[in-house]
Amino acid sequence: MATDQTLRCRDCGRDFVFTAGEQEFYASKGLTHTPARCPECRTARKSSMSGGYGGERAPRQMYTAVCSNCGGEARVPFQPRGDKPVYCSDCYAQMGGGARGGARSGGGYSTGW
Repeated sequence: MATDQTLRCRDCGRDFVFTAGEQEFYASKGLTHTPARCPECRTARKSSMSGGYGGERAPRQMYTAVCSNCGGEARVPFQPRGDKPVYCSDCYAQMGGGARGGARSGGGYSTGW
């Protein structure tokens, strides 16, 4: 059975406890290395990484197209090529596209995905 371990954070130099429960969790996920950073420094590092856990994500570029169903404006996160239909968010949701979690307010998606 695992016992608590006291480790030293590589970033801040403070000691922190790697509990027996955390060790079991790491083992269950197949992780073989002990953590090198304390929980506070791990959280700070993850949030500072671009696109990391809790980090700020760059705004997605949106494109404007004509809805293939109603002729209204459709805003989509991809460059429409013209060979597949593009729908506004309302038409896409009516077609059942929202069931996959794809339809968002102000955006529509092609059924060709």
